[in-house]
Amino acid sequence: MSQTGLYGSDRTLLSPIAQRLAERDVLKWVIAITAALGAILEVIDTSIVNVAMPDIQGNLGATLAEVGWISTGYACANVVMIPLTAWLGHRFGRRQYLVFSLAGFTAASVLCGLSTSLMMLIVARVLQGFCGGGLLAKAQSILFETFSRKEQPAAQALFGIGVIAGPAFGPLLGGYLTDTFGWRSIFFINLPIGIFAIAMTIVFLPRDVVGDLLRKSVDWLGIGLLAVTLGCFQTMLEEGQQDDWFASRFILTMAAGAIVGLVFFVWRELTTEYPAVDLRVLRHRSLAAGSLYSLVLGMGLYGVIFAVPIFVQNYLHFTAMQSGLLLMPGGLASAVMMVIMGKVSGRVDPRALIACGALTTVATALLLAQINPDTGTNSLFLPLVLRGLGSVMMFLPLSLATLGSLPQRDIAAGSGFYNLTRQMGSSIGIALITTVLAHREAVHRSVLVEHITTANPATAQRMNMLAGAFAQHSADPVATHQQAWSAIDHLVSGQALLLSFADVFLYVAIAFIATLPLLFLLGKGGNKAAAAAAH
Repeated sequence: MSQTGLYGSDRTLLSPIAQRLAERDVLKWVIAITAALGAILEVIDTSIVNVAMPDIQGNLGATLAEVGWISTGYACANVVMIPLTAWLGHRFGRRQYLVFSLAGFTAASVLCGLSTSLMMLIVARVLQGFCGGGLLAKAQSILFETFSRKEQPAAQALFGIGVIAGPAFGPLLGGYLTDTFGWRSIFFINLPIGIFAIAMTIVFLPRDVVGDLLRKSVDWLGIGLLAVTLGCFQTMLEEGQQDDWFASRFILTMAAGAIVGLVFFVWRELTTEYPAVDLRVLRHRSLAAGSLYSLVLGMGLYGVIFAVPIFVQNYLHFTAMQSGLLLMPGGLASAVMMVIMGKVSGRVDPRALIACGALTTVATALLLAQINPDTGTNSLFLPLVLRGLGSVMMFLPLSLATLGSLPQRDIAAGSGFYNLTRQMGSSIGIALITTVLAHREAVHRSVLVEHITTANPATAQRMNMLAGAFAQHSADPVATHQQAWSAIDHLVSGQALLLSFADVFLYVAIAFIATLPLLFLLGKGGNKAAAAAAH
C-alpha cells in the first residue's frame, strides 16, 4: 500500500488535488484528518447538550422528564446506526455514505437550533443521531483500510485525540456557548464544521468503484429487529432510574422488547445470506474479546467522566463552565499521551499497554474514592489527569489489538461492532452509576440518621450551637430549633451524597481489576498475513 488501500494504484478515482497530495505521500494523513472531523462532531455532540439542559427546559417550558428525551432520542438513534455502517458503506459506497451522514448531521443540527417546540427538537435530535451514528465507526474503518499496520499507531493516535478529548471538552464548549450565546448556539456551531468536513470528504476521499458496491437484497427484517432491540434497550437504560426501573410497566415493556428483539435478531442475522449486520465476524477471537473489554472500558471511563461533573455541581456547587474547566487538564493530558502512544504502540505488546492503562485507571478511581468534605479543585486535578493518561493507554492499543488482525473484508463490520460495544458500555455505565448513587445515598443516609438523636452528645452540642447562631436573627425559639434541625438534615444529606460517590469510584476500580484476565484473549495487533491483508 504505497499510498492508501482505499484506492490502491488507481489514481483515476482521486480528484486532481488528491492526486497531487498522493504523489507527495501525504494524502493518507489528509484522509485521516477528514475522517476524524466527522467522528469528533459526533462524539462532542453526545456530551455538549447535557450542560444546556436547564436552559432548554426553561426556554421550551418542558419538565425534567420531557427534556431528558433530547438525549434519549439521540442516543437510541445513534446506537441503531452504528452496527449498520458496514452494510451501508458496502451498499452505497464509503464516500457517498460519509458525505450523506455529514450532510444529514449538519442539517439536523440546524433544525435543532431552529426548534420552536420540544417535540421539534426531539425529532431533530433523533435525525441527528441517525445521521451521526455511523461517523465514528466509518471513520475508524477508513483509517484501518488506509494505513498499513506499521502506520496504524500514528493514525489511530490522530483519530483518538478527538475521540478521547471530545467528552472532556464537550461540556466546557457547551457551557461557554450556552452562557455566552444561548443554547441554540451549541447546534449552530456544527454548521461551519460540518460544511468543511463535507468539502474535505468530497475533495480528498477517492470515489468508490461501482462494481465493488453491494447490490444484493436488503435485509429489512434484520434492520427492523435491530432498531427494536437497541431502541428498547437504550430507552430502558436512559429512563430506568427516573421510572424506578422494573417497578415501571414501561421499563418492563422496554426490557421485554429488547430481549425478544435480540433473540430474533441474532437468529435472523446468522441464517440469512446477506445480513444487515454480519455477526459472523465475532468468530475472530480478538474482536470478540476486544469488544467485551470495550464494553467495560466504556462503562468505566465514560462513567467516571459522567460522575465527576455531577459531583462537583451537586456537592461543590460548580457551574457548568467551571465543571468544563475542571476536566480540561485531563483532556490535554489525553492529547499529549496520544502523541506519545502513537510512537510506542507499534513497538510494545498492546496487551501490556492496556494493562498499564487499566491499572492507571484503577489508581484514578481509588484516589477519587478518597473524596471528603474538604475535597476541592486541587484534590481532583491529579486523578483527572491520570484518568486522561490511562484512557489513552487503553483506547489506542485496544483498537489495534481488536481490529488490527482482522482481514480487510471484515474490518468495516468489526469496527462497527467494536464501536457499538463502547457506546453501549457508556450508556450502561451511566445507568448503573445513577442507580448506584441513588441506592447508596439512601443506604448511607439511613445509617447516618440512626446516630442523629438528642441522646447523642455530639448531636446535642451541634444543635445548641446552630440554635444559638439562628437565635441572633430570630426571637422565636421554635423557629430557631426547626432551622437547626434543617441545617443538620442538610449536612447529613451532603455527607450521604459524598459517601455514595466514593462507593461508585470504588466499584469502578473493582470492575477494571476483575476484567484484566480478558487481556489474555486479545491478539498482538496482527501478524504478517493480517498485515498484508490490511495493506
